[in-house]
Formats: sequence, structure tokens, C-alpha cells
Amino acid sequence: LLTTVESDVQAKIDSGITALIKSEVSNISVSRNNLVSTVRRNLLLTIIIGTFGGMFLLGIAFVVIRRITHRLSTLLEWSRSASQGNWSNRLSADSKDEVGKLTMAMEDMRRNILSANKKLAASKTEAEQTAEALRIYANAFEKSGEPILITDKNNRIINANSAFTEQTGYSYDDVKGKNPKILASGKTPASTYDEMWQALNENGFWQGEFWDKTKSGRVFPKLISISAIKDENNEDLFFIASFNDITERKEAEERIAHLAHHDILTGLPNRFSLEDRLAQALSIANRDQTRVAVFFIDLDRFKNINDSLGHQVGDKLLIQVAERLKKGVRASDIVARIGGDEFVIVLTRISDSTQAAVIADTLLKEVSKPYSIDTHTLKTSPSIGISIYPDDSSNGDELMRNADIAMYHAKEHGRNNYHYFTNSMLLAAQERLQFQAELRSAMDQGHLELHYQPLIHASQEHVSSMEALIRWRHPERGEIQPNDFIPVAEDTGLIHELSEWIFDEACRQLSTWINLGSQNLKMSINLSARQLHFNELSDIVSNTLSKHHLKGQDLELEITETAAMVDPEVAVQQLNALRQLGVGLAIDDFGTGYSSLSYLKRLPIQVLKLDRTFVRDIEHDQNDLEISAATISLAHNLGLKVVAEGVETEAQVEFLIAHHCDYLQGYYFSRPLPAPEATKYLQNDHPYVFSNKSGERSNICV
Repeated sequence: LLTTVESDVQAKIDSGITALIKSEVSNISVSRNNLVSTVRRNLLLTIIIGTFGGMFLLGIAFVVIRRITHRLSTLLEWSRSASQGNWSNRLSADSKDEVGKLTMAMEDMRRNILSANKKLAASKTEAEQTAEALRIYANAFEKSGEPILITDKNNRIINANSAFTEQTGYSYDDVKGKNPKILASGKTPASTYDEMWQALNENGFWQGEFWDKTKSGRVFPKLISISAIKDENNEDLFFIASFNDITERKEAEERIAHLAHHDILTGLPNRFSLEDRLAQALSIANRDQTRVAVFFIDLDRFKNINDSLGHQVGDKLLIQVAERLKKGVRASDIVARIGGDEFVIVLTRISDSTQAAVIADTLLKEVSKPYSIDTHTLKTSPSIGISIYPDDSSNGDELMRNADIAMYHAKEHGRNNYHYFTNSMLLAAQERLQFQAELRSAMDQGHLELHYQPLIHASQEHVSSMEALIRWRHPERGEIQPNDFIPVAEDTGLIHELSEWIFDEACRQLSTWINLGSQNLKMSINLSARQLHFNELSDIVSNTLSKHHLKGQDLELEITETAAMVDPEVAVQQLNALRQLGVGLAIDDFGTGYSSLSYLKRLPIQVLKLDRTFVRDIEHDQNDLEISAATISLAHNLGLKVVAEGVETEAQVEFLIAHHCDYLQGYYFSRPLPAPEATKYLQNDHPYVFSNKSGERSNICV
């Protein structure tokens, strides 16, 4: 269009210039003819006036004619140059006669034509630049990956790019001339549209979120930006809208919000969400004068499973437990996981506390059923603590704390049961926390020490090993026995740190005794159930032996049959790993638990320790005598050695020797001794009287 306009205008200008030149040239010719006629008349008059003046006048005429002719010739030459488009030569008038006026007129014409050409060139350049900009904008509009929609001032669609078609499924022909509301899904609040128009009227721009739908009917969220294009009078000309499908962002936001309020593994509400929901439940209970029960649930022996079989198996177990807990309560109740193997259930709108007991019984039965995970059949059980609103507290945090305290009380009374919170439990819990803090302080300040009790080899009549027994020298309570603080260490997780210290100290002491000349001496160390199921146990033992330059056969580890039967499969794996190090293994307190002989045969043990409760009454109780004799015989039939614990009298010694018991241990020989006294014990002679086969007595020395 611009090119066409330029061609038309240029042609008209050239035609006008040509006509003007022709007109001026014609005028010059007429003027010349007139001047010639005038000259001729003047010449004739001059001739007539007189001969004397004629010559003078003739000379003047000649000069005038010659000057005029020269000036006209210059104008004619300029006209020919101008007709060829050369307008750079300027004209100047040297007089105000007709030729001078003509010259001035032609100079004005030249300037006007030059000005017109400059304006035309500028207009052409501007038009070309505008056209290029429009081409760029049009290309950007069409090729943009962001959908763009343009509407007129009446909000009718006048253009849409290909990205719009790709995202919505609507072609431009589908939406041309229509109101953009054809895209609306109905989910966007009316207030959002009101806000949009208010912002466009006041600021000329708005950005927000819509819920629209595609041609196929899919509803999706989009982030849209709209600009109002106005004229010089601030009136709307048209609107440009660009938008993006933010479905993925919305889904991500929902996932983040879900993760913020739910446990990643089980999908249950987490602690943060539980606090809000519990507060709401208490508020409703207060309004309706109903009760709320809070269950604090901890899985029994879960850590053993997790440590022995790995976190993947443990996680799968937690998922199944969560499902059983949800099925055991109403949809209106709250089931949350607050970390590890700890769950919280909130029973809402109950009329009395007995309803909580019914639910607790159901959960005990369901959660205690076997679990099939991968190739394992696992068993766990819940210990449940219960607190009641408003009886135990009207505060959510205190209800949680009280239920937690009741749960620990349930664990202490045999696990796999439930207990209601009482104030006496709170006092006991406070004492327990104080005890835990003191135990940690004792570890840090060196108030723990090992005592050593000898095991006597009955046939070879010498000390075969020393059993390391931990003691706590409390600055106020005096000596505290292991049975009082080992369970606390296990519950608080201090047991692993404590066991590493025991291994290190016992092996260091054994190395010292060997260097002092005690040959073929072993060190016996007791393992708790938690230690036995600790994945890194064999690594700790191996590293400690290497540290003190000891061999595997220098160490013997003792486990109770109860600890071994917690999870026999895991016990077998752990003990096999220890046997590969050459470490000796013994079953402690044999006969007091409920072990299966089929599993017992699978354990890679070499020694049974006959519990002191049987040895103690050998002299007075025929049953204990028979049990002790049968146990020694059973062990020998299984290829095991036997250690009799709690030997205190000569009669016990004689009975055990007569029944071929391999090792003897008890106060008859020595109480547990601190390291310095145990060293003296090993270095000094200690006679013991045994009955030999002939009935004579013999003394043995160690």
C-alpha cells in the first residue's frame, strides 16, 4: 500500500514539475518576444529621434538585450537540469525586473519541491519502519508459545494465535467475534471477574487466575495477564490477553500442601496437621459437651525389625499398620503418624471413656495379627496409652503428653496392652526423665565402670574367662544395678553408645591381662535384645578386637534366650556374622524363657548358662535338681558346654561336678570385682576344694 501511494504521489509531483517548467519556459519565451518587440520599437524610435542619439541608444539596447538574453539562457539551462531531477542548484535574482521576479519564483519552487521530497522520503522511511515493526509484531504474535487473545473495545475476539488454538482446541474461526466467556468453566468466582474489570478500568492491567475449559471440555487453571490499549483520550481501543496453563503448578502446590500436612510414607496426617485437628475436635467437644480420647500408640519391637531387615521392610510394615489403624476406627476419628513407629488416634464425640477401651481392644487384636512382607512373616503389637478430655486435661498438648506417658506404662507392664493415664504415671514419668538425664550425665562424667566375675573351668581347675558386668556408681544413690538402668538405656537409644563403651573397655582390660601373663583367658560380655538386633553389631565387635590386637576366640558374647526368640531369624543372621569373626556365643539364663528347641538348634552357640534360679535350690528342691541335671545332659547331647551360674555352696559344686558341668560361676569363687581387684585375683593363688572321682578332695589354684 505504501509503495502504491508513493508511486502515485511521485508521478503527480513529476507531472506537476514538468508542467510548471513548460509553463515557465513558455512565459519566458513570451516575455522574450515582448522584449524583442519593445527593443525593436525603441530602436525604430531611436533611429527616428535622431542620428546622433541613435548610435548611443543602439549601444544601450545591445547591452540590455545581451544581459537579458544571458539571464534567460541561465534560467533555461536550470530548467533543463531541474526537469532531469536535479534540484540542488540554487537560483539568485540580481534585479527586481520581470526576469528577477521569475528567478525568485523559480527558486521558491525549487525549495518547495526539495522540502516536499524530503517529507516524502521521511514518510517513506517511517512507513517502511512501521511496516517492519508490524511484521515483527505479527510474527511474534503468531509464533509465540504463549496463547494470546485480542479483543476489541466491546470485548469481542478479533484475533488469536496458534498457541491459543493448540492449548484450547479452538481455532480462530471458532472464536472470531465472540465473547471470551465461551472459554469459562463456571469454576471462577464472579468476584474475580469484578476485580479484573476494576483493575483494567483503573490501571489498564490485571493479572490473575481463571478456571477455563478447552473445546473438549477439560477444565484447567490458567494464569492470565490482560492489558487495555487506550487512545489519546484514554478510551479503550482493544484488549490483549496472554495466559498459561498452570495445571502442573497447581498440582505441585497441592502436593506441597499435602506433604506439609501428611506423613510421606503412610499418607496419614502428620504432627502439624494433628495439632490443628485435635484443637478442632476439642473445640467441638467443649461446645457439645462430649468427650475426646487420645491414643498414643508405639509398636513393640519395631526397631528390631527395622534394624535387622532394613528400612524398606520396616516402611512396608508401617504402611500396613496404618491401614489397620484406619480400619479400626470411624471415619470421623483422626489417625496420624507423628514419627518413627509412633501413631496417634483421636476418638471424637465419645460419651464415656469405656468406648475408648472397646476401640483399644479392637486395635490390639488387628495390629497384632501377622504381617506378610516380601518373604518375611512378621509380628508386632501395639502398646497404647489413653488420655481422656476433659478428665485428664483440656489442652491438646497435655493430652498428647499424658497419653504418651500412659503408653510407656503399658510397655513396662508387658507390652501389647493399653493403659489409661493416671497422675501417678505423671510422677513416675518425671522420675524416669530425671533418671535418663542422670544416666547420660553418668556416661559423660565417667561414673560407669566394669566389674569382672571369673568363670572356673571345672575339669582343668583354672579361670577360663572373666565376665564383664557394668555398674553405675551414682554419687547420691550409690551403686545401681544393670537391671535398673539398661532398660532405660534401651528405651532412650543410649544402649548403642553404652555397648560400644563396654566392648572397648572390656577388650582393653583383657589385652592388659594378657600382657601381664594371663594366657588362654577369655572375656565374656552380655548382649541385650536391642544390641543383638543392631545391624552394625558385628562391625563394632570386629573393629574393637582389631583396636586392642585381640582375636575372635578371645571374646565370648552372651545373649538371653528371650532376646534370641524376639526374632529368631534375625538372631540367627546376627550370630552367624559374629561366629565368622571367631567369637564364642552363649545362651544366658537358659530355662527361664519360652524358647523353641528347633530354633535353639539353629543358633550357632557353643555354651548354655544354667540360670541361678535352678542352681540355687539344687540342695533343697528335687525339681530344680532334675532340671539342672536334664539341662546339662541336653546341652551335652547338642554338643554344647554348660556354665552353672549362682554357685554359692560346696554342695552345689559337688553336684555340678558330678553331673559333668563344664564351668562354674558364683560367689563361692568370687563376687564381681573392680578391675584392680580382678587383676590381683588373677595374679594370686586361690585354692578351691573339689571332690575327685575317688572321693578325695583336691585343691586348684588360679
